[in-house]
Amino acid sequence: MSHSSASAGLPANLVVLERGWLSSNNILFLGAEETALVDTGYAAHAEQTVTLVESVLESRALDRILNTHLHSDHCGGNAALKERYPSVRIEIPPGEAALVERWDEGGLSFLATGQNCPRFGFTGLLRPDTECMLGDRLWQVHAAPGHDPHSIILFEAASRTLISADALWEHGFGIAFPELAGEPSFGDMATTLDLIESLEPLRVIPGHGAIFDDVGKALSVARKRLDGLQRDPVKHARHAIKVLMKFKLLEVQVVSLEEWQSWLRGTPYLAMIHARFFGGVEFDQLTVDILRELIAAGAAEKDQIAVRNL
Repeated sequence: MSHSSASAGLPANLVVLERGWLSSNNILFLGAEETALVDTGYAAHAEQTVTLVESVLESRALDRILNTHLHSDHCGGNAALKERYPSVRIEIPPGEAALVERWDEGGLSFLATGQNCPRFGFTGLLRPDTECMLGDRLWQVHAAPGHDPHSIILFEAASRTLISADALWEHGFGIAFPELAGEPSFGDMATTLDLIESLEPLRVIPGHGAIFDDVGKALSVARKRLDGLQRDPVKHARHAIKVLMKFKLLEVQVVSLEEWQSWLRGTPYLAMIHARFFGGVEFDQLTVDILRELIAAGAAEKDQIAVRNL
C-alpha cells in the first residue's frame, strides 16, 4: 500500500509516500539543486520503494538519504536505492555509526528482532542540535530518544512541519525497545513528547500512518498510553511480542507452523522479553497465547499447517 500526498500546508517541494505498516513512510524532498529522501522502508518492499522514488524524481537522481533511526523498517531500502542511484549520500544518526561501519548485525537491531536489512554504508552523520538543508529549507535536527535511543526527528520552523519518525504517531508511538532490554526509556519518551510540544508543530509527518494536524490530541493520547505502559510494563512487553509477530506476518503473509516455531525460537528479542517479563510461563505457551490474541483481534489466522496474516 502506498500513496503520495503533498498535503495542504506542507512545503511545496516535499512529497510524502505513505506506506503500509511494514515499511516506514518515505519523505521525498525536491530542492532546486538537490533531492533527498528521509527513511527508506523495509527490505521486502525495497523494489517498490525504488519504483515510487523513481516515479516522483522522473529524470532526476536521488542525491541524499537520511535515516531517522536504524530500525529495519526505516533503513531497509538503503541498499537498493544506493544500487539504483550509485552517487547517493547516506546520513545516519551518530549513535550507531561504528556498528554500521563494521556491520555488526548483533549490535544493530536486525538479528535480535528477527528482521532483515541488506548492508549499507554512510557518508555523513545527522547530529542533534544542527540544521540541514532539505528541499531548499532549513530543517532542525533534534534528538528524540525513547523508541530508539539514537533516533532523531526533523523540524522546519517556517511551516512548523515535524517529521516525527516513531516518537509520535496520530494514535501512539513506537515500542520503547530499550525498556524491554532493561534500559529505562519511558522517561526519555516523555521528554521527547515534551520537546515535540515545545516546538509547537502545526502538522506532523509520522513514521507510520497519515499526516495529521491535531497535534495536541495526538500528544494527549501518547501521554495517556505512556502512563499506562509505565504502570504496567508487562502489558508493554506483551504488546511488543505482538508487534514483532505481526511484523513477521506482514512480511511473509503465510508461514508454515514449523517455520513459525523456528522463527519464534530463533529471535533473540523474544527470548529476552520472555526471560525478563514472563519467567513463570513456558515460552511456547506464551507465544501460543499471544498468537491467539492476534487471531481474536482479526489480525491473523491459523490452521493445521500454517499461520496467515489478515
